[in-house]
Amino acid sequence: MMKIQKKIINNLILSLISFTLLIIVLYLTVRIFIFIVADYAWYEKFFGFLLLAAQFFVLTHGFGYFLNLFRVINSDEKNDAPQELKSMELYEYPPVAIIVSSFREPIEIVEDTLVSFYNLTYPNKRIYFLDDTRYDTGDWTSAENADFYRKQVDDMCQRIGVDLFRRKWRGAKAGMINDFMNFLDGSPPAGFSYQACAHWENTKPGSEKYIIVFDADQNPFPDFVEPLIARMEANADVAFIQTPQYYTNFEGNRVARASGLQQAVFYEYICEGKSMQDAMFCCGTNVVFRRKALKDVGGFDEASVTEDFATSLKFHLKGWSSAYLNKVSAFGDGPEDLGAYFKQQFRWSLGTVGLFREIVKAFVKNPGRLNLYKWWEYMLSCTHYFIGWVMLILVISPVLFILFNIPTYFAKPELYFMFYIPYILLSFSLFLWSLRQRRYKFFEIVNGVLLQAICFPVYMKASLLAISGYRGSFKTTPKGQSLSLPFYTLWPQVGLALLCFTAAIWAGMRIYFERELVLALSVNSFWCLYHFLILVFVVYFNHPLEKEPESL
Repeated sequence: MMKIQKKIINNLILSLISFTLLIIVLYLTVRIFIFIVADYAWYEKFFGFLLLAAQFFVLTHGFGYFLNLFRVINSDEKNDAPQELKSMELYEYPPVAIIVSSFREPIEIVEDTLVSFYNLTYPNKRIYFLDDTRYDTGDWTSAENADFYRKQVDDMCQRIGVDLFRRKWRGAKAGMINDFMNFLDGSPPAGFSYQACAHWENTKPGSEKYIIVFDADQNPFPDFVEPLIARMEANADVAFIQTPQYYTNFEGNRVARASGLQQAVFYEYICEGKSMQDAMFCCGTNVVFRRKALKDVGGFDEASVTEDFATSLKFHLKGWSSAYLNKVSAFGDGPEDLGAYFKQQFRWSLGTVGLFREIVKAFVKNPGRLNLYKWWEYMLSCTHYFIGWVMLILVISPVLFILFNIPTYFAKPELYFMFYIPYILLSFSLFLWSLRQRRYKFFEIVNGVLLQAICFPVYMKASLLAISGYRGSFKTTPKGQSLSLPFYTLWPQVGLALLCFTAAIWAGMRIYFERELVLALSVNSFWCLYHFLILVFVVYFNHPLEKEPESL
């Protein structure tokens, strides 16, 4: 009986998703036609085009999400787990290198991670700490501080029993791992140093078949390695298998909790859907690589600050496959204030959008190198961070109409209520339902959406720099602090919030005194108030620590 009910519900959801996809196609078709035939002034056409482009972006990415959701649910209905690769029982344990590359991370965080590796039950492993800290720069308050930190690292590795590798700095994390791989291959870089630990004598440096990469704050569960190696051994064409990231420092911290929910949205249906199409990309940590595959593509891409995403494209262009295992296998720390969150998002968006030009070039040069599904997923991923510009356009469009009588929609409100409103209601309901199925709470999901929305100035800056060819430099996300940003640094969010509120008040006055365009003004004032409520949450997140209830 339960199976029949579940089947009926799944079929209903699949029908709703199909209907949503149909609405998207119909709405975009009508909007584009009306825009083409509309007779307006050039500046009205300009702003109208911006709004059309913004809606096209939102609907296209919504289409991508619901397409992945459809794949996953449809696969579940057929009792086929797409994200699960063929596996095999391990009778032999191929050697594995477990590495952490760190750039001046807090010693206590690194030590917790390295100690956690000793809990891994996989027998044939060797643990390496790749110290990528620059001791030769003026970033230190004094030379003594640099020497003290270096000695702390040396003592930590000796005390815990971890191999320590250093080299002359270049290429950030990607360069470090590439130099380390050359060291394993017997061709170490000039100026390297290596401190071996006798504990790992059974696994010789260079014998490792696989490399597992962790960030400095990621703590794996004891059984992390075995299921991944079993799948890698059973699938010789797979270059890497990615596992999800989850944050544990969310209690009492608004930013960490909301950013963790953003991660959850990505690591649930989106990654599962990408894996079904063999289009999963690497996320930089909690991932296992086949050394043979890394050698085949020339190592990690050092030209991007998001070397993981860029290297994934190299794998796929070379014919290698990738996969995602939706199993919580490790936990770490998320950004704990807006400053840390903005830095993290800037780095991710700069690198991801920076690859947009390379993907377009590769597609134009040889579209047959990847199938249509892979190109589609890569295009969605590398354009995601244009959402900052989209957010700005969506915010200012109703303001322009209310304050300056500049139309941007070019259609009667009835069309809007006929197509766009049903899409919004249905898509948001399906989005919430899909995450509720994975046991996420409503207010947690909303917080994740709000945090990303107030990050729009960061996305705008990063995407503009990336398109212009700016590479940037690798910077770690600050950890162990929860600070509020100065209020003046939040002027884009606060300024737009005040503008939206002013426009909403003005719309009410126009409706009362003019008694014209009542429906159009009402719709636009609603969106102004909606955007105002979103933007003012920047103040909420700028005070990340929640007050604990006083004990009696």
